[in-house]
Amino acid sequence: MILYHGSEHIIEKPFYHGGKRNNDYGYGFYCTEYPDIAREWSAAPDRIGILNSYEFEADHLSVLDLNDHSILTWLSILLQNRIFQLSSPLAREAYSYLIEEFGIDYGSYDVITGYRADDSYFSFAQDFINGTISITQLRQAMHLGNMGNQIVLISRESFDHIVFTGYEKVDSSIWYPKRKLRDDKARKNYYSADKTSYIRGNIYITRIIDEGMKKEDVRLQ
Repeated sequence: MILYHGSEHIIEKPFYHGGKRNNDYGYGFYCTEYPDIAREWSAAPDRIGILNSYEFEADHLSVLDLNDHSILTWLSILLQNRIFQLSSPLAREAYSYLIEEFGIDYGSYDVITGYRADDSYFSFAQDFINGTISITQLRQAMHLGNMGNQIVLISRESFDHIVFTGYEKVDSSIWYPKRKLRDDKARKNYYSADKTSYIRGNIYITRIIDEGMKKEDVRLQ
């Protein structure tokens, strides 16, 4: 497959255990199959961006596709890596419960695919663990910006399967406004929804904890 990585640098040789510890899935090389998404994420107001392109061969690698799991499995991984504000007893209990009951040994895989939790999407996850929105609303929110999946190389072996094929410079005056517009639109659509009323029949984190729901519970699929 062809992968793209947006950056301020030309990255000819991605390296194992690079990046930031507090990215969505921890250390790894974060890519997308969508060049325009990578162009947006390379852009910043004060610099030229770089769209790096790669060929990636995933045969014989173990791939964790989080789309095949409950969204709470995705969230349990996020909780272990991103920095959440656990400012209430409910948020702290949700943090522990989701990791214990929905966690997965994601570090044993070579590659992870799943949602990307940029700033707006991260705030949606924060609202869920604080009991503000239901799991149905969380699922809906994750599709608001049409971000697609991110593909993350996390094992040492996976880096032997990626080959740099070139780069292009990205005009930030064009692509940064597109990035901001996408984020603003997702936030606007999210905040225009009614999150102040309790929706009967929807499943909130309090119910998940109180009823001891597990990852195989069909109500969470």
